[in-house]
Amino acid sequence: MRLLLVEDDQVLANHLKRDLEQAHYAVDMVHDGPTGEVMANETEYHAAILDLGLPDKSGLAVLKNWRRQGNSVPVIILTARNTWQERVIGMDAGADDYLGKPFHVEELLARLKAIIYRCHTRTRGAITVAGYLLDEGQQAVVTPHGERVALTAMEFRLLRIFMLAPERIHSKESLLEAVYDYDRVADHNVIEVYINHLRKKLGKEVFRTLRWQGYRFMPEAEG
Repeated sequence: MRLLLVEDDQVLANHLKRDLEQAHYAVDMVHDGPTGEVMANETEYHAAILDLGLPDKSGLAVLKNWRRQGNSVPVIILTARNTWQERVIGMDAGADDYLGKPFHVEELLARLKAIIYRCHTRTRGAITVAGYLLDEGQQAVVTPHGERVALTAMEFRLLRIFMLAPERIHSKESLLEAVYDYDRVADHNVIEVYINHLRKKLGKEVFRTLRWQGYRFMPEAEG
């Protein structure tokens, strides 16, 4: 899944980017309000982490503009101004969650996971599709037959994208954008390679190829 991180403290931003990538997210990072606003309007993100105290344009102004323009990207606000009044202002502007500085990255990851699931799925708790259960803690998937299959980081990223939207046809382009940030260049063949890896682990029938369109994950449950 792809995230936008808008944070002007470059030391904090670099640490967060590293931690988020270790949690299997692709992260685009910017350090000012105007650039962050444009990035989220031009690229589809699963969520944005937005600092309020940004140069050139405040995070609150950026958030208000996103919502005014119909951009519904889930947003977690980060700020050193952690009063209840600031929380109310942020939530009223359209934030999905609010985290005061300093914070533990584990809490940010938990809140991030919660808003992504809440905004992108109708289910709560573990991701389960057609009897397949994604184990995020162990970077594995449990099959309908109870077999636990370990996944590499890229396999895990791809499978999570498919399981969050099992009814959707995912093109190679959209998958590349979701799993790689702007700092990395990848070929479309990379996606095909990892889809084949997942097919070997889970079965050829798990992913359907739709000619000229892309891939779809298990549209129907077994049996």
